[in-house]
Amino acid sequence: MINPIPLYQEMYRQMGPQYWWPADSKMEIVIGAILVQNTNWNNVDMALTNLRDETDLDIKQILKLSVERLQSLIRPSGFYVNKSRSLRAVLAWFDQFDCDFDKMSAEYGNGLRKTMLALPGVGEETADSLLVYVFDRPAFIADKYTRTLFTYMGFRGLKTYSKLQKRIILPESFTYQDAQEFHGLLDEFGKKYLKDKQQFKDSFLGDFDKKLLTIN
Repeated sequence: MINPIPLYQEMYRQMGPQYWWPADSKMEIVIGAILVQNTNWNNVDMALTNLRDETDLDIKQILKLSVERLQSLIRPSGFYVNKSRSLRAVLAWFDQFDCDFDKMSAEYGNGLRKTMLALPGVGEETADSLLVYVFDRPAFIADKYTRTLFTYMGFRGLKTYSKLQKRIILPESFTYQDAQEFHGLLDEFGKKYLKDKQQFKDSFLGDFDKKLLTIN
């Protein structure tokens, strides 16, 4: 099992706070979490700009758009047919509760993640991102950058999201704010130092002792 806290502490010491997610509201985070799948943030930003200009990111206005119009607006994010279907389903779910996140959290309790995974186009990474950034719950987001980092550090068998996440042990003191910072640190580190293994070795984590993270 893995205790990632020493890694989190070292990354925070070296890089400082990241203040993620880049958005002005929680509903913008929801929309962005759907659009960012299988693409980069620059493409998402273009799609968000289109939606903002057309609807001011008001979910009732987005839900009133025709399928064709919605697909046209989010086209820059790629996979726009599937993403339009997912976006409509996810926003309709939030609209049922008038975007009252506390009410939704209380309604679903420990079943919140499972409920989100049942929505079209919502996978583990998207569900956990929404847990952390929208519902203010701590979770470890084991995205591609994070799996690459742990693999380069010498951990084996972490090719899938769930395989890494199941090995992570978070302390009770780990808050959703910690989860947000850790995710931001991991992604910013990935952009700078994980293009290949040599770049990682030359980084400030290149000689980090993985034994500090190992729980027997």
